[in-house]
Amino acid sequence: MHFFILRVTGRLMRLRKTAVAALILAFIAISTTVAFLLEPDNFHTWFNAFYWVMTTMATVGYGDFFAKTAAGRVFTIFLYIFGIGLLSLVIGKIVEGMSAMQRRRGEGTLSFHGKNHVILINWSRKAEAAVGEILSYLPKCHIVIIDESKQHPLEQMDQVHFISGDASSDEILLKANVQEARAAIVFGDMRIDEASLTDGKSLLIVSSIERMAPQVHTTVEIMQENNIRNFRHVHVNEFVLSHDAVSRLAVRSALQEGNSEVITQLLSRQYGDDIYEVPRNGDWTTYGDAFSDLLRQGATLLSDRGDLGINRKLDQPIPDDARLYIVTDEETYKRIRGAAV
Repeated sequence: MHFFILRVTGRLMRLRKTAVAALILAFIAISTTVAFLLEPDNFHTWFNAFYWVMTTMATVGYGDFFAKTAAGRVFTIFLYIFGIGLLSLVIGKIVEGMSAMQRRRGEGTLSFHGKNHVILINWSRKAEAAVGEILSYLPKCHIVIIDESKQHPLEQMDQVHFISGDASSDEILLKANVQEARAAIVFGDMRIDEASLTDGKSLLIVSSIERMAPQVHTTVEIMQENNIRNFRHVHVNEFVLSHDAVSRLAVRSALQEGNSEVITQLLSRQYGDDIYEVPRNGDWTTYGDAFSDLLRQGATLLSDRGDLGINRKLDQPIPDDARLYIVTDEETYKRIRGAAV
């Protein structure tokens, strides 16, 4: 008997989840019908019999319904033996499914179905710092990491999803739901020793993104400056020269004391003032109007897009396609933005 039960249980455990669900539903429906036919005067309705079967299988046993005939009690014993076993099978399948889901999440084989997320490609210390920076700006933002490694680098963070594979592959980008992303940042693959090959891989990745989702804002880390024209050709929105920025910052720090502290503060939202894009106010006609008004509110007008020289043309009108950036703290920015809205 013991061997028979083990053999049956082993076969049931190998069944698919849909087959197990169908088996459980059929068992409950048949058991409910049998119980009602055996003791119709006791249960009165089929639903009461169903309620009794469920409480018996769950070993709750409230006592408001119970078998009164010999046949009903024999059937109750049957439910104890097989019904509870089937219920345990369901619980086991649920636990197994949750474990498999967690394992697949760690291995990076699950697709991401969210929207308005940020995709980070090629894991490194820079990408790890980028995760913290993104969450400091947008605490509720979901982040998808694509990397060729086989293990989730930040598995403890629920907001960070991991997909393992080649980011230039359409299949992998579809898994990351790139069409619904708000931005994609491609970091240079530090596992490649030659800088030109690193840029070549980044170019291939961003070309795939631009082909599949041209509306997504793309930023790429470039290792060699002479490759910038290639990235411009595929319509990359922003690019960052990897070693150039660090070396320039080091020189300025050495030659101009305090220079690096200012730049570092503007690069990170972790402390101090930051750069924000501010909506245009209808009362502003010239850059001077905007500069004066923002200064009164506690902010400094910095640029129009990449033009840092607008303080030398304050009498010029603000173009319709202007994108104005200011330097201020978060509280002041929210106040200015709220007033503009």
